[in-house]
Amino acid sequence: MHRLLFFIAITSQQLSFAQSYSLQDLIKRADTANLTLKNARIDISMNAAQRKMYLSGRFPKITAQGDYRYNALIPAQIIPADFFGGPPGTFAEVKFGVPFNLSNTLQLTQFLYNPQLDYGLAALAINAQIMEVQKKITSQEVIYQVSNTYFSLQAIQQQLDYLVKNESNMNSLIQNMSLMLAQGLIVPTEVDKLRMNKNTLSNSILKLQNTRLQLIQLLKILVGYPENQTLEIAKDEVMSNPTIVDNSNPARPELELIQLQKQMNLEEREGTYMAFLPTLSFYAAYNYNYNLQPENDFRTGIPSAFLGLRLDWTLFDGFEKRNKLKVNAYNREKIEHQEVLAKENLALATANAKRDVELQTTNLEMNKEQLQLAEKIYEASKAQFSAGTISTNELLQADNSLQMAQSNVVGAYLQLRLAELTYLKSISQLK
Repeated sequence: MHRLLFFIAITSQQLSFAQSYSLQDLIKRADTANLTLKNARIDISMNAAQRKMYLSGRFPKITAQGDYRYNALIPAQIIPADFFGGPPGTFAEVKFGVPFNLSNTLQLTQFLYNPQLDYGLAALAINAQIMEVQKKITSQEVIYQVSNTYFSLQAIQQQLDYLVKNESNMNSLIQNMSLMLAQGLIVPTEVDKLRMNKNTLSNSILKLQNTRLQLIQLLKILVGYPENQTLEIAKDEVMSNPTIVDNSNPARPELELIQLQKQMNLEEREGTYMAFLPTLSFYAAYNYNYNLQPENDFRTGIPSAFLGLRLDWTLFDGFEKRNKLKVNAYNREKIEHQEVLAKENLALATANAKRDVELQTTNLEMNKEQLQLAEKIYEASKAQFSAGTISTNELLQADNSLQMAQSNVVGAYLQLRLAELTYLKSISQLK
């Protein structure tokens, strides 16, 4: 039974390793495992905890204090001597207290009116919205990075497929030419030309495989995938994929963020005005003072209790709040300028990205057509070469044209995907 469970566990683990991830699978995984997004959620939780911490200012505070004191020299005061029946105009020194004193105090304090507390809560509420918007922006950036890496890997894999196929074709040609060389039908340099071309292909394959490995490692970090496990991604078709959507009323988190900054600026100004007002608090205390004089065996405890209201009011602060209001006004003007600039930049970025998508869609279709023509020419050149009607140089020229057409298709595919990502990001529609 244990062996069966072990076999099932190993089999399921191997199947999980063999899973092929689509772009949406990777984005879904990144949403829960990406460390940058995790930190964004932690910021939201921290703000909620700060609000709860700030709300504690509305509750009463209870403090306890104990004080043990030995008076090495008991303090004295001067009072008129006639208070004790002495001659008028003279003074006597009188000591109050005993050498040992133990004091315990329990005090309760409750704010009755504190305008700054309401301002702080309002600011934290706005800050919570700011954190949510920043999380949206972070999420868009993470999706962009994951998608960018995913499509770059697609392009590299397609290029690798082309090169491996070209290398296989070149190996077949080299094999056939070697047979012709053994029969003395051609000179050795003809075979060497093909081998040089094959070596170039092999070197290009090694370089692309290394780049692919680096991008896989980056993708693992972005989606929180275990480094020691194999990550396989689903194949994306090299085709146009229109992404133009209705953006008549897009939700732009960048503009939402600026609106919240304006609200925060307004709250800061209100908070500064509130600082002109006083604070009022209620307090109550109980004290038990125990006095001890060992030489006379004198011991007594004296309890006391009191209630009170306390008013704190800063009547002059050296123009601190006045200058704060000036700084606040300057910040409000800066935010208004940022809003105008952000709207212009976002509109320009969207228009440019939209045109780029349309251009790259056309470019991809043209390059796919060019590839089809290059493949026909190459196949015809191989047949002519086998028939001995064209030279090795002409065959290699057709091969180079085919490789260039393949690279152009891959490049056009990648540029289209990146243009689509840029457009969707500009209208905050990356999902």
